[in-house]
Amino acid sequence: MIDRHKHLLTPLAQGPVFKRLFSYAKPHWKWLTIALLLLIGGTGAELIGPILIKIFIDDFLTPRVFDLQPLLLLGGGYILLHISAAIMNYTQLLLFQKIALKIIQKLRIDIFEKVEKLGLSFFDQFPTGGLVSRITNDTEQVKELYVSVMATFIQNIVFLIGVFVAMFYLNPQLALFCLILLPMIITIMQLYRKFSSKYYAQMSEKLSELNARLNESIQGMTVIQLFRQERRMNREFQEINEGHHEAWYKSMKLDGLLLRPAVDFISIMALVLVLTFFGVTSLNNPVEIGVLYAFVNYLDRFFEPVNQIMQRLSIFQQAMISAGRVFRLMDHDELSPEKQGDDEPLITSGEIEFKNVTFSYDGKQDVLKNISFKVKQGETLALVGHTGSGKSSIINLLMRFYSIKQGEIVIDGNNLESYDNDELRKNIGLVMQDPFLFVGDVKHNIRLFDKNITDEDVIEAAAFVHADSFISKLPKGYNHPVGERGSTFSSGQRQLLSFARTMAKEPKILVLDEATATVDTETETEIQAALEKMRKGRTTIAIAHRLSTIKNADHILVLHQGEIVEQGNHQELLKQKGLYEKMYLLQKGAEKLGMVEEEV
Repeated sequence: MIDRHKHLLTPLAQGPVFKRLFSYAKPHWKWLTIALLLLIGGTGAELIGPILIKIFIDDFLTPRVFDLQPLLLLGGGYILLHISAAIMNYTQLLLFQKIALKIIQKLRIDIFEKVEKLGLSFFDQFPTGGLVSRITNDTEQVKELYVSVMATFIQNIVFLIGVFVAMFYLNPQLALFCLILLPMIITIMQLYRKFSSKYYAQMSEKLSELNARLNESIQGMTVIQLFRQERRMNREFQEINEGHHEAWYKSMKLDGLLLRPAVDFISIMALVLVLTFFGVTSLNNPVEIGVLYAFVNYLDRFFEPVNQIMQRLSIFQQAMISAGRVFRLMDHDELSPEKQGDDEPLITSGEIEFKNVTFSYDGKQDVLKNISFKVKQGETLALVGHTGSGKSSIINLLMRFYSIKQGEIVIDGNNLESYDNDELRKNIGLVMQDPFLFVGDVKHNIRLFDKNITDEDVIEAAAFVHADSFISKLPKGYNHPVGERGSTFSSGQRQLLSFARTMAKEPKILVLDEATATVDTETETEIQAALEKMRKGRTTIAIAHRLSTIKNADHILVLHQGEIVEQGNHQELLKQKGLYEKMYLLQKGAEKLGMVEEEV
């Protein structure tokens, strides 16, 4: 990952992250209030239980007073409290989790929308697996924050407050002594947060690396097996996995030390303190057994929520680290170029002009240098040159995938930046060398869920590019299923479908990025015939490695290291005896050699 993306790996401060997460809960404040009230009610009902038992022991059992009516009221009240507590706790837990799921649903939509708005320069450098990890794994960790942590924290904090209120009701002096426990517990929490945040950040980053390597390996499995790279890939995967394991192991050791043993030690000390207090008090004054029972009971109940909070601190830390990674991505400002100005120009004829355009991907090395040309409506401009000469960069700038460094691109007399994205995408049809097909069926891949394109338009577009000949032979025709990336179709069939997809929009500008490079000779003949019809009345820019396919182009630009070194039509360029002629003769010789080999 290059330097400008390194900040995406830097953890955010937990304060702002928590505040931002809390802002997602604001739209649900009414239901949160109801859930909180139910939580307080259920907690209060649970806390009153030991007081009722204390009353039974001290007022009825010890003096052996067994009035039936008061005992029935006391027993009925105790049962009613537990039933009420169970109902209220169930309802509040359900509400908290329902709200949590809605919040995570909104968070995932927000981050996915942000990713869709990022420029291609971001995707050129950031690994796909890392993005998937942030959208799925990290948001899943945040979900646990709302589902199992926040509700538990709120419930147990309310419970702890109630416990201290009950303790002060029973014995204010001893309750004050027990307040010493709070600073000790808070200190343990702070120590845990300080060290665990570092380990969980390492774990999250290593998990992203694992996903990135896994995604790369699966997509490149053909190359891995072809060049027998299984051992190397396995070794590298093991190294990343070992880093993830080490970070996880460190966090487990920290959990084992601070989450349970430390709290258990404090709870034992607290119990010793309470028993010592009552033991000393009993030397001078009688001890009420009910008060002793209630106090020990509350002390036990005090450490139960503390243990629950401590156990969920690890989930809290993971969630905060994950949320920071999500928000880092959401705040990333490497957006795709957008419309500038208030004008609303329309593309009518599709005339294109580049004026002294210079461009660099990394801001250091220019891949295009002072490029100027003009293509009139209905004309075809061909771009040729060796790999890395800048052909695809011209296409990327015309499609406004990247912003230019200097110069100007004009369509129909208006600056490219003044057009709305919808206007550009609707009127510029792009056919790439390696077309991408989505999971679905043939019809949906041609229509791409555009409601303005009817089934008749789909069939007409397919017939126009001669794709209907193979579609009609499929078992389900236009409803035939398409697997991931169209893997069940040949490269030529995928290319024909991408042609049909482009023509279904009826664009005014046609951009062909080596569109015939992956098809066989027979299919290429069909496509060339289709291209002749497609180009009529449309401005066309074509990148071609096979120079024989662009003989009829109105104008040809020969690029070398980002500069236009030759230009003219096919015959004019051959007469110049330059780079174009050398490329043409080399290809012609290779084609003749291939024909001889076929005959042999």
